[in-house]
Amino acid sequence: QVQLVEFGGGLVQAGGSLRLSCAASGGTFSRYGLGWFRQAPGKGREFVAAIHRSGGTTTYADSVKGRFTISRDNAKKMVYLQMNSLKAEDTAVYYCAADSRLFLSAPLRVGYDAYDHWGQGTQVTVSS
Repeated sequence: QVQLVEFGGGLVQAGGSLRLSCAASGGTFSRYGLGWFRQAPGKGREFVAAIHRSGGTTTYADSVKGRFTISRDNAKKMVYLQMNSLKAEDTAVYYCAADSRLFLSAPLRVGYDAYDHWGQGTQVTVSS
């Protein structure tokens, strides 16, 4: 069973950058697909980015493509989300999630119900 803890959120001005980190413990980290989701007040949980088990494949929501970069370090059991050119609409609680049922040959999954382990979330607030 993997446990996930996010950190790195905070308050930033529009146009600025933040790097979110997610530390994992337990489980076999390299076997998990990993994703970042976010939830703004009054809205549902939204897919942001995902990365495959080896880190060779990534996918992004259209709203963040070209601005956000997901990466992972299997040796350190860490996943990161580098967020650049932040906008007010990026304000949300950001969650790290693990997909323990992702086969090597399978495509990344973007639905939140595919992810079975979640962190507690970290707040990102972008002021305009």
